[in-house]
Amino acid sequence: QVQVVESGGGLVQPGSSLRLSCEVSGLTLDYFAMGWFRQTPGMEREAISCISANSGRRYYTDSVKGRFTISRDNAKNMVFLEMNSLKFEDTAVYYCGRAAYLSTGHCQALIDYDEWGQGTQVTVSS
Repeated sequence: QVQVVESGGGLVQPGSSLRLSCEVSGLTLDYFAMGWFRQTPGMEREAISCISANSGRRYYTDSVKGRFTISRDNAKNMVFLEMNSLKFEDTAVYYCGRAAYLSTGHCQALIDYDEWGQGTQVTVSS
């Protein structure tokens, strides 16, 4: 049974940093791209960052470029998202997912993801 567990969210002030962690059990991540998505009420889940299986390629949506960094540790079956200079608009539930395949050749297509965690809330507020 595959389990994906996100952690590290919280309530922070603008300009702060958080590090999200994603631990996966029940499968080996070595061959799969992994992604971080976020969702706010009434909105679609959006890809904010993803990383190829060997960490050779990384994607960031424009709004987080230069502030967020994705990484992975395949030996530990974990994926991380370092978030710096957090803004009000970063408030969302953040989800970690496993891309079962890459239908577009890129890792940011939501449709490619089949395993998700329960999400971790990130709230940026003063």
